[in-house]
Amino acid sequence: MAIYLTKESKVLVQGMTGGEGMKHTRRMLAAGTDVVGGVNPRKAGQSVDFDVPQCLNGLGGAPIAVPVFGTVAEGMAATGADVTVVFVPPAFAKAAVLEAADAGIALAVVITEGIPVHDSVAFTAYARRNGTRIIGPNCPGLITPGQSNAGIIPADITKPGRIGLVSKSGTLTYQLMYELRDIGFSTCVGIGGDPVVGTSHIDCLAAFQEDPDTELVVLIGEIGGDAEERAAAYIRDHVTKPVVGYIAGFTAPEGRTMGHAGAIVSGSAGTARAKQEALEAVGVRVGSTPTETARLVLELLETGG
Repeated sequence: MAIYLTKESKVLVQGMTGGEGMKHTRRMLAAGTDVVGGVNPRKAGQSVDFDVPQCLNGLGGAPIAVPVFGTVAEGMAATGADVTVVFVPPAFAKAAVLEAADAGIALAVVITEGIPVHDSVAFTAYARRNGTRIIGPNCPGLITPGQSNAGIIPADITKPGRIGLVSKSGTLTYQLMYELRDIGFSTCVGIGGDPVVGTSHIDCLAAFQEDPDTELVVLIGEIGGDAEERAAAYIRDHVTKPVVGYIAGFTAPEGRTMGHAGAIVSGSAGTARAKQEALEAVGVRVGSTPTETARLVLELLETGG
């Protein structure tokens, strides 16, 4: 089992013919992702050959031809795609996501960094009304190891397993995946660190709670805002599985904007300490470093939570 992304997922790539889109489409194919098409109105009707010699889904050895469609709707009609990964530049990201939502796609993974906040507000609200789940923006995407990879998360640093992971930070997603590689993961979701994101910690916690193959959840947060405090309240009321947390930013200076999260800490609100205390108050064990967080996960799994 997994959340949001499985081996049955059929993936389109908006911006596949650009430099980043080409590179990461090749990596997704190598991870076994069923990439069924790209989207570029200027190259509709063409196809792109990807040389993927070590494809995990049994393909490879010969180039894999991926067709290019003019619109998301055309790609969905031709292939049955239910996921799109967005690699288009910031100025065009809003239009790309609105197009995907209009087409009725189930999941849109928005990798693009630097999207104006007012654009993110508009397309996340529009997608929600249209029944499209957004992961991101400014995120690494999500991976269900051994099944599918939608985004830029390295597929070779972990394996399928019992842990679910939801994270604001891409780098910390990778580090915890690697530190816990011997246990493995059901699904890892990088929700993005922008002020407005389409999928929250709470959304992922709810999905992992319902996933029978996820035994424990790792929650990675960052300073700023109150997302982690709200997640703590949700855990208290709805989550019965063990949760281990880590908050990035314990050494951040007060009153400063830090990193891609755009997180301003004022007084005690939004600090790593405040978030740690909120999580610990509902029974979440919080590590002081990523390595300690991994150790806490191993301890809980060994003791049965």
